[in-house]
Amino acid sequence: QVHLVESGGGLVQAGGSLRLSCVVSGRTLNTYDMGWFRQAPGREREFVAGITWDDGTTSYEDSLKARFTMSRDKAKDTVYLRMDSLKPEDTAVYWCAATWPGAVMATRNAAEYFSWGQGTQVTVSS
Repeated sequence: QVHLVESGGGLVQAGGSLRLSCVVSGRTLNTYDMGWFRQAPGREREFVAGITWDDGTTSYEDSLKARFTMSRDKAKDTVYLRMDSLKPEDTAVYWCAATWPGAVMATRNAAEYFSWGQGTQVTVSS
């Protein structure tokens, strides 16, 4: 069973930065492409970023790609989401998720994921 644990969330002032981490455990014979999603108060869950585990190809939600950077560390079985120039609108619970490897565009679809973390709260104050 694949288990995901997010960390790195917290309270930050507008304009600040955070780096979220997601540790992947239970990886044995397979690798997984990964994604980040978020849900703000009163909003539905939305795609943030995705990455292919093999070659590190990334995909971003268009409105976030200038400020957010996703990466992975194969040796540490960890994916990251670097968030810069944070805005109050970025306040949300952020989840990482795992899916079977494939085209990076497939990471944009939440229905493709079979494992989700518990989420980490990011709060950006104005």
